[in-house]
Amino acid sequence: MAVVVIMPKQGQSVESCIITELKKKKGNTVKKGDVLFSYETDKASFEEESSADGIVLECFYGEGDEVPVLENMMVIGEPGEDISSLLGGRETSDNNSGEEANSEGTIPQSRNVGPYDGNSDSNDRLQASALANVVSGEGTSAVSPRARKLAEKNAVDTSELSGSGPKGRIIERDVQALLQERPKMTPLAKKLAAEQGMLPQSFGTGLAGTARASDLSAAVSDVYGNDYEDRKISNMRKIIARSMHASLQNSAQLTHHLGADARNILELRKKAKSMQDEGLLDINITLNDMVCFSVIKALKKFPNVNTHFLGDSIRYFNKVHLGLAVDTERGLMVPVVPNADDLSIAGLSRQFKEIAAACRNGSVNPDILSPEAGTFTVSNLGNYGVEMFTPVINLPQSAILGVNTIVPRPKDLGNGVYAFVPFIGLSLTYDHRSLDGGEATRFLKQIAIEIETIDVGFEM
Repeated sequence: MAVVVIMPKQGQSVESCIITELKKKKGNTVKKGDVLFSYETDKASFEEESSADGIVLECFYGEGDEVPVLENMMVIGEPGEDISSLLGGRETSDNNSGEEANSEGTIPQSRNVGPYDGNSDSNDRLQASALANVVSGEGTSAVSPRARKLAEKNAVDTSELSGSGPKGRIIERDVQALLQERPKMTPLAKKLAAEQGMLPQSFGTGLAGTARASDLSAAVSDVYGNDYEDRKISNMRKIIARSMHASLQNSAQLTHHLGADARNILELRKKAKSMQDEGLLDINITLNDMVCFSVIKALKKFPNVNTHFLGDSIRYFNKVHLGLAVDTERGLMVPVVPNADDLSIAGLSRQFKEIAAACRNGSVNPDILSPEAGTFTVSNLGNYGVEMFTPVINLPQSAILGVNTIVPRPKDLGNGVYAFVPFIGLSLTYDHRSLDGGEATRFLKQIAIEIETIDVGFEM
C-alpha cells in the first residue's frame, strides 16, 4: 500500500520549510531509513528518512520550493500502484496542464503590426514581432507556448534563459523568475528593450519603481562581460532582513553607551582558566559568560526591562529567558536559554556552548530561536575589537545589550591619583515606548555595577 510522506512540523513556530536537496526523486528505489530529502526552516536544517521500502511514485515539490508543514511531499509505493486517490487534484510531473503540451516548442509566425503609437496593447504587438526571431531562433532551447507568450509580452530574451523543464525546455516559471528580478517597464521601455536589446536596471525611476526608457542600458559586452555577480540571498538572510527592518520600523529605539571597570572579571577569568588547567573545572568560563551572569542579576532588580512590549500592553516575566546572538556560516542566530536565572555561572556557560554548537551545525530547536521565546538578548562583538555599536532589538523584547571590547581608560583611584584601567564597553538599545530613558540608564548602570562586583563560585 502506498505511503504518503509529509513535510514534518519542526517546532510550534514553524509554518513552512524550504527543500534544500532531493535525495530521492520520482522513480528511485528507496529502503526504509534512506534519506528522502533535506530541508531547512528559517535557521535550522534537517533530513527526512523513509519509513517504508518501495519506489518514489510521485514527488510534489522540487529543490528550492517552500512547502507548508504537514503538506504531502512524496508518495512511496509499489511499481504501477494506483495513487490517484492520494493526489487530491494535483497535477503529476507527467502532466503540467498544457505547460509542456507542445513538445516541439513551435512558435507562431510574427504578426504584422502598425507603428508604435504609445498604446500598451499595440506596443505589446510590436515587441512580440521584434522578439519572434529571438524566441524561436536557431540554437536556442525549446520554449513552451506559455513561456513564449509571457516572454513576448515582457520583452524577455529567452536565449539568455536556462530552461528548467524536461531536456532543458524553457517553461513559464523560468520567465517568471527573471521578471521577479527586474522592475516593470513602460510601453516605450518595452519597445526599446525588444528592438535594441536594451535591459532595465535593478530599479526604475517611474511611478511605483517602473522602468522608463531612460532607465534602460545596453546589454553587457560579450568581450568584457560583467564585472559583478548577482547572487540570490538565502532564505535565512531574507528572514533576518525582514526582522531587522520590522524592528527599526515598528519601535522607538534609542541606545545608551557606558563603560564598566573590567579588572574584577579579568581576574576571575584568570582564576577560572587556572582551575580548568588544573582539572578543578570542566568548563571554559569566558568573559561573555560573566557579563551575561551579571545581566541576569541586573534584570532581576529591574523587572520592567525583562518584558515584551505588545502595543497596548506590556508583558512582565517572572523568569529570565536570555537570548545570545551567535554568528554562524548561515547568518546570525539568537537561541534562548530558558530560566537562565536558575543557573550557576558554570551551568549558564555550559548551556551557551551547547546552543551555540547546535546553531552552527544546524541542529538547533527552532522554538528557542523565536524572539518571543526570549525576554532579553545579549550580543557580544568584543572579540572582534568593536569599541561601540548599536544593537537592534529582537521585538517584542523591550531591550538588547551590546557588549564591546575592553580598552584602557583613565580612572580616578582616589587622592588625586589617576591610572589607566581596563573598561568593557556596554551598549543598551531599548524601546522608548516600553522604557523611559532614566530607567534604561539606571539599568545599564546596574549591569556595570554587577560586572564590577561579580563574585561567583566556580563549582563543577
